[in-house]
Amino acid sequence: MRLWKVALPVAVLATGVLPAQAVSEQTVSYRGYQVTVPADWPVVDLAKDPTACVRYDRPAVYLGTSTAQADCPAHLVGRSRGLVLEPLTKAPRSTDGELQRGIEDAGVLATAYYAPGGATAARQVLDTGRVTTKTSRLAQPKATAATPTVVATGSLLGGFAFDTCAAPSQSAMDAWLYPNSGYKAVGIYISGNVRGCAQPNLTPSWVSTNAAKGWQFLLIDVGLQAPCGPYSAEKKMSADPATARAQGRTAAANAVSSAQALGFAQRSAIYSDIEAYTSTASCKAAVLSYLSGWTLELNTRGYVGGAYVGAASGGVDLSSAYNDTAYTRPDNLWFARWNMVTNTTDDRYIPAAYWTNRQRVHQYQGDHDETHGGVKINIDSNAVNLTAPPAPVTGFDAVGQYSTATLRWTVPTGTQLGQVIVRRNTGTTPPPLPNVGTSVYAGTGSSFTATGLANATSYAFRAWVKDSSGKIGPGVDTVLVGTGSTIAASVPSVSYGGAVTLYTRATRKDNGASLTGVPLSLYARAKNSSTWREVARVTSDGTGQASSVQKPTVSTVYAWGYNGSTDLLGSRSGNATIEVRPTITANLAPAAIKLGATTTFYGYLRPQHPGTTVYLQRLTGPNWPTVATSKLNSTGNYGFSIKPTARGNHYYRVVWLADADHATTVSATKSVAVS
Repeated sequence: MRLWKVALPVAVLATGVLPAQAVSEQTVSYRGYQVTVPADWPVVDLAKDPTACVRYDRPAVYLGTSTAQADCPAHLVGRSRGLVLEPLTKAPRSTDGELQRGIEDAGVLATAYYAPGGATAARQVLDTGRVTTKTSRLAQPKATAATPTVVATGSLLGGFAFDTCAAPSQSAMDAWLYPNSGYKAVGIYISGNVRGCAQPNLTPSWVSTNAAKGWQFLLIDVGLQAPCGPYSAEKKMSADPATARAQGRTAAANAVSSAQALGFAQRSAIYSDIEAYTSTASCKAAVLSYLSGWTLELNTRGYVGGAYVGAASGGVDLSSAYNDTAYTRPDNLWFARWNMVTNTTDDRYIPAAYWTNRQRVHQYQGDHDETHGGVKINIDSNAVNLTAPPAPVTGFDAVGQYSTATLRWTVPTGTQLGQVIVRRNTGTTPPPLPNVGTSVYAGTGSSFTATGLANATSYAFRAWVKDSSGKIGPGVDTVLVGTGSTIAASVPSVSYGGAVTLYTRATRKDNGASLTGVPLSLYARAKNSSTWREVARVTSDGTGQASSVQKPTVSTVYAWGYNGSTDLLGSRSGNATIEVRPTITANLAPAAIKLGATTTFYGYLRPQHPGTTVYLQRLTGPNWPTVATSKLNSTGNYGFSIKPTARGNHYYRVVWLADADHATTVSATKSVAVS
């Protein structure tokens, strides 16, 4: 591949280049807009030379736009700084390496391109701009979001692709449409801060038009290069593997944004262009780390991670680490070896046993001219053997209950299904990859009930389709937001036959918002039982609160609960134990006796508890010692005969001790006067 790294002299530029002024700066005017640039920047007027290539690898000022097929080399890597001034026909969109401004009063779109780290200098150039002739004001076009629908490359088995630096004009694409040429796919440079060509033709409309005509696409990002490669320092990735990995993830995120803006959907492969380098151990570690971060980020976002490498450099390094779990290897491999062998496996640098699942592209011929349909383009030629991963499931949703969730999905028709993989994380961020997080399901069904989910906890699920060949499609997410329920009681205990009010408030765990207008259930179990039953169902009010009045007959444990719904996991409150004290009556007759006479202390217990013991106690100083015991009869009645041995007032009470169902209860105190 031809590698352009430095600016060429003005003399070699195409017709329309104005000679540099012999001063340190020059003023360039276009459509009533002036900007000051370095004097040694050539000025290329595309109206005079419509086939001139807008090259980012050298400094220049380009004026206007052209729909003619640009005379660009097949491949450029490197970035200088310069300026493109053109009519304001599209909304400005700044990306990494391109800073755009719309000048509405002049109807001009200004694009300052720059090498990595050069954003400030590019902004300073744009800041010199001024409108000198205000034309009729042209409103800045609104950005239109493309709907990502095109999968690149969908399916190209044993076919051929060409790639070229600048996306060809539509007339050129039509002239080359198969079978006019032998190519069914085109490689296009969609992103990257070291990309060498402007892309005036590459628009969502261009993509959708050519996809409808049968073209397929190989997407290329030209980002940071190997630290041991032949580029200046600002164009190289870090030699530190951890930093290089992070740089790869950032590059992938930017590439996905560019792909989506053009209309390329998930399942598309995007290739990181790592040019040839002379490998060392540290350089290899940096490249592998960069491509690991690249692939991981793309996979997380539902895209396929590809790498374009020289077979003898990146191809060797990637192959040597093919089974090294310290790295995430690229899904697809596009290798350059210009041996004119038009297959994807015959290469002495890359074992044929690697990347065997229709994951290869072989660039077998470097930049050369080809003419089809009367149109000449400088291209690289590639043999392609690719398939896309399967389409994702649809309708993935979760219905929450308490501690369980029912998950449902639909596998797209026509999928050669291997299995559906479902995994989860706690919280609201799903596992990024199918080997991360907690396994929930792996099988061929269309639903599954996940159990063992923690109370008051949110869960994020992601489902992937794995086809029969082993390729895994994009993940699809659903989140079950955890809920919380509180409990409070009006009193901790009641007498038999009495009432208690149980209160609750239900909320979402993600934002604390109240669950209003939802059914909340009050559950109860006897204190000595493990079986819960629903005893009330109440609709929460506008603050998420509800209450229920209960008359427990035995000591009872209560808990409030929200039973869940679509996207909300059920929950249970803590427990509130309400002790129930039996009702015990106390009677004394007669209440006044002579010394030596007797009186009767009697009453009953409700509920009856026949055969259990009641204790007669007499106040002695500060204490209540037991002076007699008796068994409750079949109707729950008791009676004691009392014969005091001294004159004065004597105080008595009866105590029934707690059992499994009821709390200890004490009768009223009765007084007998002895004279």
